[in-house]
Amino acid sequence: MQPESNTWILTAHCESRLGTVDALTAYLRRTGNYITELNSFDDRLASRFFIRAVFRSSDSQFDEQAFREGFAEQAEPFAMEWSLTPVHHRTKVVIMVSKYDHCLNDLLYRYRTGHLPIEIPAIISNHPDLRGLADWHGIPYYHFPITPETKLKQENQVWDCIQQAGAELVVLARYMQVLSPAMCERLDGWAINIHHSLLPGFKGARPYHQAYEKGVKLVGATAHYVNNALDEGPIITQGVQAVDHAHYPEDLVAKGQDIECITLARAVSYHIEKRVFLHGNRTVVFPS
Repeated sequence: MQPESNTWILTAHCESRLGTVDALTAYLRRTGNYITELNSFDDRLASRFFIRAVFRSSDSQFDEQAFREGFAEQAEPFAMEWSLTPVHHRTKVVIMVSKYDHCLNDLLYRYRTGHLPIEIPAIISNHPDLRGLADWHGIPYYHFPITPETKLKQENQVWDCIQQAGAELVVLARYMQVLSPAMCERLDGWAINIHHSLLPGFKGARPYHQAYEKGVKLVGATAHYVNNALDEGPIITQGVQAVDHAHYPEDLVAKGQDIECITLARAVSYHIEKRVFLHGNRTVVFPS
């Protein structure tokens, strides 16, 4: 189903105070906007309040600027940090990948069928292997090789490409390179990585073979925001599936890759739908 052109997403967070819900909902009522979805959470330990509302304007000529100015006045006494986004906005997403193609292929399928309302202005890789997949979808593919000696230069090329593409989100769809602290700082809070396990666990090479040797009974995946702590950024989504002694390493790989695809796609969807709030090293996520 295509989103209505006159439907908007309003998100806000602030210190926990009396009247925070009313500050948003009463303003929407006064301005003739009908709430179609509403989620809120009050973190009593941190005294922080989070709210997300989807609303439909009764005015076919919705005045975005006037709405913003009016709500800014409403939000100021609460020191709210807030955003307003049209539901039909298609987020510009740059995808980074190495040689594994399962997550990239899944994202491209969801993009092609319209199930993931995004634009993909660029695919970036440190290998040339997946250029054909990008070409088939008509998406520019940028191959920036990397060695320990050229890491700084390569990351500068990547960063320039991300900026030139106007990216609003970067997705590491099995990009098998450790980002430098400087690059992590640049991408902090707006880059999503997929990890091949329920963090923490089985780091390094051949994770599914490690899992097999340990006789695991669950395989999973974790999608998280990038920060300067390797694979320890704020978690957005996790997926899990039961396995048993009859699953060989190749079976674990196949199941694990399926879970990675689903978990990453869900994290991207939640991010572009403004369902995720960064909350220190944690997240508040209002699932669909």
